[in-house]
Amino acid sequence: MNSAYRGMDTTALDAAYDNTRAVADSARLLEEFDARSAQLRRTRASALDLRYGAAPRNRIDYFAGAQGAPLLVFIHGGYWQMRAKETFSFVAAGPLAHGLHVAVIGYTLAPDITLDGIIGEVRAAIAWLAAHAHEYGADISRMYVSGWSAGGHLTATCMAEPAVRGGLAISGIYDLEPIRRCYLNAKLGLSAEDVERLSPLHQLQSAAAPLMIAYGAAELPELQRQSQDYAAARAAASLRGRSLRIDACNHFTILEQLAAADGALTRLLLELVAI
Repeated sequence: MNSAYRGMDTTALDAAYDNTRAVADSARLLEEFDARSAQLRRTRASALDLRYGAAPRNRIDYFAGAQGAPLLVFIHGGYWQMRAKETFSFVAAGPLAHGLHVAVIGYTLAPDITLDGIIGEVRAAIAWLAAHAHEYGADISRMYVSGWSAGGHLTATCMAEPAVRGGLAISGIYDLEPIRRCYLNAKLGLSAEDVERLSPLHQLQSAAAPLMIAYGAAELPELQRQSQDYAAARAAASLRGRSLRIDACNHFTILEQLAAADGALTRLLLELVAI
């Protein structure tokens, strides 16, 4: 296979998708995310580790909002092979401030599962919440999905799920071809056929629900391009939603815009819920 992609050799392509190296203080930021998330789970969680499937990571942390309010399902990132739901509880603070319910889901990581399998687990979690979130006071007819990085990709793949009313994809990957050609594929094992089937950019017919697409102005150029290209393709296909470029945010600090009650992502979420 020719490893060249958009004029980049393998070394350049690896760097183009290495968010951790691109953000010098990413390790510190993740430690802070962990600490803030642990605090929110202690003070605001209604139920932790709700099981939706048999695999060890098939669990959901639930943060209840106002009675009868919409539910936001949040999917963590980590290029489908890193991170855990526990690091990202802190993002629930922004939606909770407006009365929304928030469910943060976990899923099995590659290489212990294929990307097809991960998508299947996420859809199973959504189905479980559609059947059970009313027990915590949510209006399950108003379920929205959001995710960051790999979670942005997984969000986009769920826009045809019957229970999903809309989505907010943050700093996502929508064309898997560069992922297939770089270091990330060592654990994912994506084929050319997988890229076609599992890239939201190539499956617009399965993405009818409104989708907001957000990314940071300080992110790697390839990450910005992914969001721009996908938003343009959706607009050309007359699909609902819009895109938002958020100034001064990198791949990690953009999540502060969802964790804050008045953050740009929280406002975008409220706009989505109002559609």
